Order: sequence, then C-alpha cells, then structure tokens
Amino acid sequence: MNLEKLLNQQVANLILFYVKLHNYHWFVEGPHFYGLHEKYEEMYDEVTEMYDEIAERMLVLGYKPVGTLKESLALATLSDATNKESCKEMISIVLNDYKQLDKEYGQALELAGELGDDVTEDILTTHRVSFQKHIWMLTQLLK
Repeated sequence: MNLEKLLNQQVANLILFYVKLHNYHWFVEGPHFYGLHEKYEEMYDEVTEMYDEIAERMLVLGYKPVGTLKESLALATLSDATNKESCKEMISIVLNDYKQLDKEYGQALELAGELGDDVTEDILTTHRVSFQKHIWMLTQLLK
C-alpha cells in the first residue's frame, strides 16, 4: 500500500472515530457518566485536530484526502457505533480503536521513513504518543 492510501485510511478512521466519540459523549450512562462525558469530548476534540493535520499534510504532498462521510466509511478500518453499547463496552471499543490506530499509524510511519518523509513521520509519531497514553489510561479504567 502506498503512503497516500495509508494516510487516507487514517483520515477516514479519524473521521469515523470522531463521530463515534461524539456519539458516546452523548449516550454514556451510569456511575462514570460525568468523567467519561468530559473525556469523550476531550478525545473527539483531539481527533478533529489530528485528521485535519493529516489531511493538510496530504495536500502539501499533492495527495487528495477523503472529504465525505461516504468515502470515509468505505475506507475506514474502524467500525461504527451502534448506539447499543453499554458504558463498559464503549470503553473497550474506544480502547481497541486506539490500539488499531496505533498499529496502522505504525505501518504508515514505517513507509514515511522509507520515503525519507520526516515531517509525516513527526506528525504520525506525535499522534501515536497520544494514542498510547489513551491506551494506557483506558486499560487502567477497565481493571
């Protein structure tokens, strides 16, 4: 897979993830409501900045990022929310999404490195730092 496709897949994933996190922000219930309501908002705000940063980098490189929900759904490897998830299921799903993003970013990072694209490497590495912190924190929440 080439770098444009890998980056586009991540833009699509982040767009879908944004929608999922926003959905969970609205529909979380139970004893962890307040904390998770706030955390999901923080996460979707961060994800918005991430997909914008990658899409703009793609444009700098002469690539065309996905720009519609239809395109995003076709390219994304993350799954959509169902509105049937319990609070604990939401946490597990978000955790697994962060793990998948981290893995797929690693593939794009490797290819960017092979191409000598240190700017894209830097962007992807910075995003992975955040993903890995969320992975750690959500793992602790599920214990």
